[in-house]
Amino acid sequence: MLAMTVADGKLIADTVPDPEPGPEEVLIEVAAAGVNRADLLQVAGHYPPPADAPPWPGLEVSGTIVAVGGDENSALIGTEVCALLSGGGYAEFAAVDAGLVTPKPEGVDLVDAAALPEAAATVYSNLGHLLDAPARPRVLVHGGSGGIGTFAIQFAAGLAGAEVWATARAEFAAELEAFGAEHVLDYRHEDFVAELRAAGGADTILDIIGAAYFEGNLKALAPDGRLVVIGLQQGRTTEIDLGRLLAKRHTVSGTTLRGRPLEQRHRIIAEVFEHIWPALDSGAITPVVTTRMPLTEADEAHRVMGAGGHLGKIVLTL
Repeated sequence: MLAMTVADGKLIADTVPDPEPGPEEVLIEVAAAGVNRADLLQVAGHYPPPADAPPWPGLEVSGTIVAVGGDENSALIGTEVCALLSGGGYAEFAAVDAGLVTPKPEGVDLVDAAALPEAAATVYSNLGHLLDAPARPRVLVHGGSGGIGTFAIQFAAGLAGAEVWATARAEFAAELEAFGAEHVLDYRHEDFVAELRAAGGADTILDIIGAAYFEGNLKALAPDGRLVVIGLQQGRTTEIDLGRLLAKRHTVSGTTLRGRPLEQRHRIIAEVFEHIWPALDSGAITPVVTTRMPLTEADEAHRVMGAGGHLGKIVLTL
């Protein structure tokens, strides 16, 4: 089969053996693969795949189940699905643990469905607590124009009823407001710390930036607020004023998705299917896919993502 393998920091089209599904796996004929910043890090040598994953990138796919590894899953053959992977999505076929596969949402195109698993699982596993918030929470989403950001805005505003703030380039303000953001701050010219503090502080901040925003994020949090760090785009090392953390009763957490134990990912996907898929079926949440590119142009897709200034997700099609 065709796969986009890594050589000298580049993605190249290569022929590799077809995968065979294990006893708990299904084989998906890939229609599209979502592009994520973790894929760029892997190609650059900074985020190696787990030992049990193929060496080429790709953390999410959509497509059709064409074979299964166990008789108990035989009824799934022919089903259009999307799936969360540990790697190996940039290929014609992908073998995936059956517990990380969901039916394609009825209201979503099969290609666009490739943009869902990573974003939906990341957002739900870090912002799912908003669904049980006793009062209307104020949420700040950094990187609001990206694939995670556009999904997080829709989830927080549409399902959790939150007051959503986002940082993004000014040219994306109208789109993010249409997704549910009430305040869009241009991170190049506006001070999110001052703006949030004037409003009373954020109850939750979802951050992809890392060290460069850490101190500002804590200052922007309301008492009892929660900071969730899911990316390190601008640094991984910083200092923290523990006195402020204690005085304001802040909670700080950091998570990745691929590194979680399999049973945790099973649970997250099951809860995503329960809580988010109905909103996708109804159109209350939609994947924001603004760029489709052929799989063989994966290297160019990575260049586009790395350059920044892109709205929503990029997907690679077969």
